[in-house]
Amino acid sequence: MATGQIFSKTTQALFYNYKQLPIQRMLDFDFLCGRETPSVAGIINPGSEGFQKLFFGQEEIAIPVHSAIEAACTAHPTADVFINFASFRSAAASSMAALKQPTIRVVVIIAEGVPESDTKQLIAYAKANNKVVIGPATVGGIQAGAFKIGDTAGTIDNIIQCKLYRPGSVGFVSKSVRDHFNSSCLLYAYPFKNEASTGGMSNELYNTIARVTDGIYEGIAIGGDVFPGSTLSDHVLRFNNIPQVKMIVVLGELGGRDEYSLVEALKQGKINKPVVAWVSGTCARLFKSEVQFGHAGAKSGGEMESAQAKNQALRDAGAVVPTSFEAFEGAIKEAFDKLVEEGKITAVKEVTPPQIPEDLNIAIKSGKVRAPTHIISTISDDRGEEPAYAGVPMSSIVEQGLGVGDVISLLWFKRSLPRYCTRFIEICIMLCADHGPCVSGAHNTIVTARAGKDLVSSLVSGLLTIGPRFGGAIDDAARYFKDAYDRGLTPYEFVESMKKKGIRVPGIGHRIKRGDNRDKRVELLQRFARSNFPNVKYMEYAVEVETYTLSKANNLVLNVDGAIGSLFLDLLAGSGMFTKQEIDEIVGIGYLNGLFVLARSIGLIGHTFDQKRLKQPLYRHPWEDVLYTK
Repeated sequence: MATGQIFSKTTQALFYNYKQLPIQRMLDFDFLCGRETPSVAGIINPGSEGFQKLFFGQEEIAIPVHSAIEAACTAHPTADVFINFASFRSAAASSMAALKQPTIRVVVIIAEGVPESDTKQLIAYAKANNKVVIGPATVGGIQAGAFKIGDTAGTIDNIIQCKLYRPGSVGFVSKSVRDHFNSSCLLYAYPFKNEASTGGMSNELYNTIARVTDGIYEGIAIGGDVFPGSTLSDHVLRFNNIPQVKMIVVLGELGGRDEYSLVEALKQGKINKPVVAWVSGTCARLFKSEVQFGHAGAKSGGEMESAQAKNQALRDAGAVVPTSFEAFEGAIKEAFDKLVEEGKITAVKEVTPPQIPEDLNIAIKSGKVRAPTHIISTISDDRGEEPAYAGVPMSSIVEQGLGVGDVISLLWFKRSLPRYCTRFIEICIMLCADHGPCVSGAHNTIVTARAGKDLVSSLVSGLLTIGPRFGGAIDDAARYFKDAYDRGLTPYEFVESMKKKGIRVPGIGHRIKRGDNRDKRVELLQRFARSNFPNVKYMEYAVEVETYTLSKANNLVLNVDGAIGSLFLDLLAGSGMFTKQEIDEIVGIGYLNGLFVLARSIGLIGHTFDQKRLKQPLYRHPWEDVLYTK
């Protein structure tokens, strides 16, 4: 590996598996450092394409989103860093795909727990092709004043406090990103706003180094898994070749023998800059048996892997090693002061970083600004736990037993269905009648009504938005769940077969609700069905599918479309009043989406009357709410 600097002020990255916060933090750091171009050139989100809106200082920018690694690399040939936020299940495959791209030079793997055999293959490929792997189980790294990876160094307040917006003279490398036990076997208390999930002890050392030196030039957390893609010595030898790095700080840990490669490099005279090092985990000897601290690599084992043995070996090889972690800061200061006295380090010119603009929603919450709303609505509110109609909660309307289920039973199915069936239909109508003024159908109706158009025109303008992306998933959910259940597919076989076809499972997934914050509407429907339906086999199958999809992502919950679709199948099959052919025909014709169209018409008509009562003027969308881009 060796060579020298791997990042610069012009470095650009491709970000795999979209995460809004770490990307925005990278862009805020770019602005803080005075970069001319954003460090994130493109986003790779399998199955998605388009643009993602984010902020670069005060300017809102559109970052391209690509569905495949190859397409992203082709579109952005100057982006040579691949930041991988995939889960441990898929991180290895996507990282290998990135390494095989000729434009990618550095791959950063955030996930912890990547299978060791996969990691070894990545390491071997990277070495054979002169590429760099940072991680797995890493927060990443940073070159002060130039480029940072994801959540490295935490919040902007931390970055400013650690003076990372401009380069210093210290190269820092840490084996782990997690909190360590110090020599007294107590968790170290951080004296600043820290986030353990974004770098634990790495953040603490950035702060420590900033207090007693002129700051970091480059910092790397190699990761806490047993087999890191690059080692402590790899980066120390790089730092030794970077003229701007005048001294090196190393934070190791018990377990493994990575530190001994650094010992050998010191003994062989390959490093000619001062090295101040500490290996944490000296408290492990207080335990009678092997103890693992935090992650796979931090494990107290044989004597050679103990923190004491490593610290002594580094000390004997010529590194400055304090007697305890508490003395680490003093040792760093002493080494730095000596370099200053020798004239090897000149004072860094301090600069005042620009202020990062505050997001509007944060400013509104803090009372700093007020922003006008664009639509007035008095008939519904979808901001709480459940939608409310004219101030009455959705569940309250359901509990009153109001509905027209018997009428629909006669007009649609030409037979009188049992009361539990018609009651279910009534519940579906009440739950689907409206969902606030912000969804596409209601928004269209409001705009049309405010243009002075009649009721039918306003209603139809809303109904025309109903389709695959809005309200049209009930039929598809029923169709796919029925086909999978009837063919005897397991949830795994069903979901994976849909994935191979490039089709998202209808009825699964929600923008707001999560596995730990279920949709109240879904719970109401399931509770009613379990208490009243003779059989809920299709619903239970949908729940089994949800259990599998939740293992992949916490927002892949059973939504209201999926609940209605699966339960309507149970209604048709369980009532004993429909033949198999009739059931297939009902689903195929679109009866279930018809239920949604009927229900939503109630709300769309209400929005039309509301706007006319309020005498709202012609609506024109504000230009400042539009991103104008090429």
